[in-house]
Amino acid sequence: MDLHHEELMEKITDFLKSETKTETVIGAQFELGEFKCVPVIKTGMGFGSAEAGQKETHTTEGMGAGAGVGIEPIGFLVTKGEEISFIETGKSHGLSAAFEKVPDLIEKIYNKRTTKEEVPA
Repeated sequence: MDLHHEELMEKITDFLKSETKTETVIGAQFELGEFKCVPVIKTGMGFGSAEAGQKETHTTEGMGAGAGVGIEPIGFLVTKGEEISFIETGKSHGLSAAFEKVPDLIEKIYNKRTTKEEVPA
């Protein structure tokens, strides 16, 4: 079997180009009131191929190829008029961050009250 590395890499690259688009992963640009939001992703790719055999006789005993892709939504570019900003996904800001800490805060308060009730005055 004759393995054409260039042809194989071209096919894999074309496939990755078509599948690793922001629109494919998390959606297209959208408007929210006065704001225009553009999703942003981060991609990473890796390729590999190997062939084992004797070069003099052009016989090949084994071969293989592979590719991998990692795709992660990282945020949104948001515009309003002439202003532009980047909002990260996966990290809490403002009220969201505060609400995420509420369960820990309630547990600490409960533990303090329980400890005070157990100790005689």
